[in-house]
This record gives sequence, structure tokens and C-alpha cells, in this order.
Amino acid sequence: MNEDGRAEVHPALTGGPVYLDYNATTPVDPRVVAAMLPHLTREFGNPASAHAYGTSPAAALARARADVAALVGARPDEIVFTASGSEADLLALRGAVLASGLPDPHVITQATEHPAALATCNALERLHGARVTVLPVDAEGLVDPARLAAALDDATVLVSVMAANNETGALQPIAELAALTRRHGALFHCDAAQAVGKIPVDASDVDLLTIVGHKMYAPKGIAALRVRPGVRLEPVVYGGGQERGLRAGTENVSLAVALGAAARLASEELAAGGPGRIGALRDDLHRRLTEALPGRIHLNGPPGARLPNTLNVSIDGVLGHELLARVPGIAASTGSACHSGAHTPSPVLTAMGMGRDRAMGALRLSLGRWSTPGDVRFAAAALAKAAGAR
Repeated sequence: MNEDGRAEVHPALTGGPVYLDYNATTPVDPRVVAAMLPHLTREFGNPASAHAYGTSPAAALARARADVAALVGARPDEIVFTASGSEADLLALRGAVLASGLPDPHVITQATEHPAALATCNALERLHGARVTVLPVDAEGLVDPARLAAALDDATVLVSVMAANNETGALQPIAELAALTRRHGALFHCDAAQAVGKIPVDASDVDLLTIVGHKMYAPKGIAALRVRPGVRLEPVVYGGGQERGLRAGTENVSLAVALGAAARLASEELAAGGPGRIGALRDDLHRRLTEALPGRIHLNGPPGARLPNTLNVSIDGVLGHELLARVPGIAASTGSACHSGAHTPSPVLTAMGMGRDRAMGALRLSLGRWSTPGDVRFAAAALAKAAGAR
């Protein structure tokens, strides 16, 4: 074990490929598993029950809410647990539009937003008569605040812009965009799934903030939406009064506890300089690839304002999916999507103005808690060799 209690090697990664796909999902931290296990066995009670079996689950749920809130600078009563980031986005966007009561609600988002938000916007347009504006991004994937200012109007209910892009790691100017939006009287939602736990995130900048467990070493199936006091939302699930009446259903205490434990660990890791360690590994990987393949490596996204764990590069002369297929010792993602066996360029890279060749040659290499210098050395050498390094 390390000084922070983290296992040197995650049991799920032992003997497998080098894992460079932390932005897709993270292995559950064994300390998170240990925290949630009692609530799958002994502490089975309904947290709403007034008898002894409900006491411990209720206390655990309250602590988890407080731990998640502390990670993003919020209050415990502002945290609403959901089953996924997609559900949290749905509650924020649909909830705000339907609660507004406007006959022609206007929603603004941006071209490289997560599909959960974009698809919800499409549904609001189709089913509820909403008007949707999709802002373009520049070559680094960033929204120009001036474009947002020009798009805001009297019918704008909500603006939704993600904190960090899941493919490139690009960090949007959230504080500036949110300030513009709130001065105009509209709500600002931020999907911070990729950012929370990797960098400091301040929920006070925004009205609604999405937090996702499986991006920060908790299990899949648990997420949260931070809702600023005074924000009115239509519930996403109707029924009992759980989760401030916004999401009915008996709470899954074990998963909420897992998210709380993951939030505590993330807070400790941020305070101990974890982003700096990961950023150094990412930069070493970039340097090694650039030296092994001179003139062929192109960074996708901003060189500075991006997640410390994310490296998205295009390699001249290769297709990303074919390159990874030649390197089974590495688990990573590409800049293309596969539909029925046919590969198409990433919509994110396309929205950034990249041509088909560059987008199809892209790799997303994302590091995390169990990434090591040895992983970086192996990955750089294997990728360079497969790409035809001289």
C-alpha cells in the first residue's frame, strides 16, 4: 500500500493491458468497495424507516451527501442523488424547461457537449416546443463567451456547457460563461462528469452541476445533481418525497455511500497534489510519442486549459482504430465511432474543424489513479512501433 492507503496495483488491472481509458470509466477503488459493503449486507434498512434498522442507513446517506457536497463546495441539502450522469443532465435540462412555464423556452448548449445533454435538448425541441441554440467551438474546442452573450434572449431558460470535454479534456471558461448567463437571468447547468475529482470544481459558479460516480472510482449507477437553493425543477421521477421530491424511489444507500467515499478520496488526492502527478505522466507520454514519431503527432485540444489526465493526439499516416487493434497490450479509445462496422470521425473533433484524416487518426489516452511511469514507457514504445516509428 502507498502512504495514502491506495493499493500499488489495482486488482482488476493486474496482468491485463495497460489501461489508458480512465475517461471512459474508472476501476472502483477497493476503499470505496469496503465502504459500501455493509450496506449490501448488515445495514439493509430503508433510510426512511423510523425504527432501528433505518437509523444507520439514514446516517450513512446523510454523510454521503455531505461528502459529495464538500468536494464541490456545496451544501449537503443541495445534492440530489441520481442513477447516472445522463439522468442528472435530464433532470437539469428538462426540469428547468418544464418548470419555467414559458410557451417558447430557449435552451443554449454547445457543439461538443456530451450526447446526454444534446439528446435531451433534441427531445425538448421535439416534445415540448423548446428552441435550441447550439454554439460552435473554436479549433481548441472552446466556446467564445461573446457568442453566448449574443445568443441570450428574453426567452432563454437555461445554458448547458460541460466543464471538461470527455475526448480532448478541453476546459471551458465556465465561470465567465455562467456569469454572463446569470446576469441575463437564466440558469446555468454544467456537466462536470469528467472534471470532478480530477481538478478543483466550485459549484458556486453555476446553478446546476452534474457529478458522476464511475468517472471518479465509484461504481456505475450512481451520480448526483447539485441544485442551487431557489432553483425550481420539474421532477424526473414522480412519487414519494425522496431527493427533495425531484427523484422518487427508495434511495440506494450502498451506491450513495460509494459516491461519498469516492468524493472523500478525491478531496484528499486533490489536496495531496494528485493532478500534478497525473499531469507529469501525461506530458511524458506526449513527449515520448513526439520524439519517436517526429512531425507526425498533433495535439487535439488546448495545450494548457485541459484536464491533467487527458492526451488526445492524431498520428499522421494511421487510423486510430487500426493502430489500437495492432497493440492489444493497451486499452484506449480513438477519435472515431463504430456503427455497424463502419468507422466515422468523432463529432467532437469534427466540430473543432478537423478534417477526416486527422480525426480518424486520433487517439484518446487518459490516465488515472493507478497509472505508472512504466505504463507510460510501455504505451509510448508500443504505439510508436505499431505506427511505424523509424
